[in-house]
Amino acid sequence: MKHFTEEEKIKILSDLIAIKTVNENEIEVANYLKKLFAQYGIESKIVPVTDTRVNLVAEIGSGSPVIGISGHMDVVSPGDESKWTSDPFTMTERDGKLYGRGTNDMKGGLVNLALVMIELKENKELTKGTVRFMATTGEEVGGAGSKKLYEEGYMDDVDYLWVAEPSHDTIIYSHKGSLNLRVTSIGEAAHSSMPELGYNAINPLMEYLLEVDKKLNGDDRKNEVLGKLVMSTTIFHAGNQVNSVPEKATAEINVRTIQEFDNDEVIDLFNTTASIYNQGGANINVEVTMSLPSVFTSGQSKMVELAKELGKKHLGLEISMKGSPGVTDGSNLLRGKDDNFPFMMFGPGETKMAHKIDEYVYKEYYLAFFDIYKELILGLSK
Repeated sequence: MKHFTEEEKIKILSDLIAIKTVNENEIEVANYLKKLFAQYGIESKIVPVTDTRVNLVAEIGSGSPVIGISGHMDVVSPGDESKWTSDPFTMTERDGKLYGRGTNDMKGGLVNLALVMIELKENKELTKGTVRFMATTGEEVGGAGSKKLYEEGYMDDVDYLWVAEPSHDTIIYSHKGSLNLRVTSIGEAAHSSMPELGYNAINPLMEYLLEVDKKLNGDDRKNEVLGKLVMSTTIFHAGNQVNSVPEKATAEINVRTIQEFDNDEVIDLFNTTASIYNQGGANINVEVTMSLPSVFTSGQSKMVELAKELGKKHLGLEISMKGSPGVTDGSNLLRGKDDNFPFMMFGPGETKMAHKIDEYVYKEYYLAFFDIYKELILGLSK
């Protein structure tokens, strides 16, 4: 019989925190987990996404139901490391908390998923169904890894999916989409004393952005769980000298979308509005740099109900349910699934700690989620 000790669970998480996967280099985590799985006779497959970035997929069991479990291997930059109390890539325990970049978002959840798989196989506890472990690359910047898994069919036969993102007291069952656009205005340079000899690229772009902002943020459509669409212009670049009329201006925009006002409609509105400006003499080009659709599910499933019971049992918490303005790999993995598909985001850690300096996960919650995930899989596979 295999039962991971507390020390082993802490050591393996510490090993993964030490691997710097700041929006790159996930292959080292994938190789670590592949080697760990292999020690217990679990075959896993590296799924290349780019020349340097990969996913890892592993399976135990056979037949239905197929339980999909997923987490991402990348982390965000630690920022100014001098502001951290301890080295962000050396996991450090203080006051019942495990500190380090990725402890919360989301290597803690990822390690639990992998170790539960191993115990279930070693102890022959999974008597029915399949568990498919999907570790993804690039979740923090565009979701390329989950997109690849969807395209290659890894979700085609999945009956349940949960993403082990940090949210220990709340099950997220729906979330907004995220759409990034780059809008470029081309003008003609001139000396600022003779602007009539050129064309200021800033002016039409400013008008365009304010008009689009009004159309999007002023739209009354609302999702019952997620609220209204939100648009933010977040980056603006133009000009290079104060006495020169700029020949180019570029803005980047992020839109958090809902089912009722989805990515395709937003993109169409950006393009249609640009066409009107261009007919009036502007030269505005719209480029979509990322498009992740919203996830809307009913939240009514055996999986969610069981997760709430297990949260109460192992954490002593009343688990709430809500939608989230943030996105997960669910945006890609759930493409083509209907509103009744059983999906949730539920994992050790706190949503508010993601991307923070001195990121931590409570040791107690990290360890408790191992039991939650194990009992959840066994409950769903009956």
